[in-house]
Amino acid sequence: MNKLDKEYQMLLEYILGNGVEKKDRTGTGTISVFGTQIRHNMKDGFPLLTTKRMAVKTMMTELKWFLKGDTNIKYLVDNKCNVWNGDAYKKYKDNTSEEYGNDPDTLEEFIDRIKTDEHFAAVWGELGPIYGSQWRSWRVGKGIETTLKTEDGQTLYESGSMYIDQIADLIKELKTNPDSRRLMVSAWNVGELDKMTLPPCHYGFQMNTRELNLDERIDLYNQSTLPGNQSSDYFHEHMDQYGIPRRAISLMWNQRSCDLFLGIPFNISSYGALLCLIAEEVNMVPDELIGNLGDTHLYKNHLDQANEQISRDAYPLPTVKFTNIDLLAGEFDYEVIDYKYHPSIKAPLSN
Repeated sequence: MNKLDKEYQMLLEYILGNGVEKKDRTGTGTISVFGTQIRHNMKDGFPLLTTKRMAVKTMMTELKWFLKGDTNIKYLVDNKCNVWNGDAYKKYKDNTSEEYGNDPDTLEEFIDRIKTDEHFAAVWGELGPIYGSQWRSWRVGKGIETTLKTEDGQTLYESGSMYIDQIADLIKELKTNPDSRRLMVSAWNVGELDKMTLPPCHYGFQMNTRELNLDERIDLYNQSTLPGNQSSDYFHEHMDQYGIPRRAISLMWNQRSCDLFLGIPFNISSYGALLCLIAEEVNMVPDELIGNLGDTHLYKNHLDQANEQISRDAYPLPTVKFTNIDLLAGEFDYEVIDYKYHPSIKAPLSN
């Protein structure tokens, strides 16, 4: 049963009925409440809202970009993902002047230049140490000093920055210490916030695992076999022989700033995909997806759209099959199965 759309619609209604007006950095204005939550059981289906059409390819492309550790929009632009274009263009406009003459005047000209000018893209497509950088290469000070000696015995010194790959460390810890309460990844690097084009909205996530009981494992086995081969007369050792996972894994993300109409549906699906990918990597079963939302708001130019979405009846949630996963390379294929949805609802993005 699709409880996710209903929960999301109830949250829209709550903001419309209880939100207070607040100013924001974009100048658009919002109505806002502080401290809400989204909770989804992955058994109910993949968390992709059905009360409006979701841009699945865009969401998956951005997730690959994060996992690659990339922070330049060139990869996104080349793969027709435009969610960061406005932020890069705003940074460009804020840091250039009329003396640049023939340089891009419009967002369209800017993106065309990103596509065609490698040097321009390297400079102006870069967003600083945002999500991908923090996930895959969190910088730790100036690093350590390495001692080198020449053939004649002269001592040389070479120093450089040290980096922590939080995703690789998370995978290792899940495999070796799955009951740990330190299964966390953070993007809120206070020492580098001033270098980021936009400080992270979803600033960290935590994972938790639990052992599956025998009945749960048998259900998983029966789901993977033909009806004639199903049975309940098994032990854990049998399930191990069939490669049935021993654990379920949940993901909880924390978000400081929550654009409820445009951003949060995207975040829900993205972290749902990340949960599935990590579960595949460590041979566990996706369990719960939880979003803790801070300043939860609707922009004032999204109110009619929110009411439109509230009026729609949900369809059953789809499933998504992931294949050819190379998590640390940021590569995977996916197939969305049985996704039935209402038409998309256009709304302006505030940068």
